[in-house]
Amino acid sequence: MACWPGDGHAPEVWEKSPGDPVSAVDLAVDDFLRHELGLLLPSAGWLSEETVDDPERLEGGLIWLVDPIDGTRDFIAGRPGWAVSVALISAGRPLIGMLEAPARGESWWSEVGQGSWRNGTRLAASARAELPGARVPAKLLPSVDTDLVAVHQPNSIALRMAMVAADEADLVATLRWGFEWDVGAAALIAREAGATVTDAFGQPLHYNKRDPRAFGVLVTAPAIHGAAVDRLAGRARELAG
Repeated sequence: MACWPGDGHAPEVWEKSPGDPVSAVDLAVDDFLRHELGLLLPSAGWLSEETVDDPERLEGGLIWLVDPIDGTRDFIAGRPGWAVSVALISAGRPLIGMLEAPARGESWWSEVGQGSWRNGTRLAASARAELPGARVPAKLLPSVDTDLVAVHQPNSIALRMAMVAADEADLVATLRWGFEWDVGAAALIAREAGATVTDAFGQPLHYNKRDPRAFGVLVTAPAIHGAAVDRLAGRARELAG
């Protein structure tokens, strides 16, 4: 069953660059959120996947960090593994994180120091104590990781991170350069639920940087984070160059 909003017709789609799809809905959601969030907090800057970056965002320290549709491939295909991701960042750290996944009937919310919630239910992250057997959202695991257990993988990295917050996964890792808007909201949701969140090297994530990228994200049950960093360290160094 297709999971598009509105009249159910497939959205207009093109590629921003080879292998990087975008739809007309991505842009419409971006425009809507920029207008509405701008009215809510006019002093905040703006950093979004679908808006040309304005260096003035670096001046104030308070920004909205937005991915209007995280998981565009699932959205385009009519699958439910996509979400709207919004975070409010102050002095390089998330204050509020929100994920709206309407095709899944899910609303995720987190506020620093106040915990994380999905559809009104407070979340408690995975408490797994050993890396072998850890649940990982993946379609296929590398041969070196066959001691892990693959579970359903939505296209949205934000939703995969949120799975750790909801104790539906124990470990999520990416080993590539990614952008702040991909992970800002979900990082706070996972952390406030009790998960450990870092880049692929185990270092803290920071936001509203001049270059809004980081190499990888690693979200785990706290007890297995060190083992996950150790396992991925060689691969991360090689891929990051």
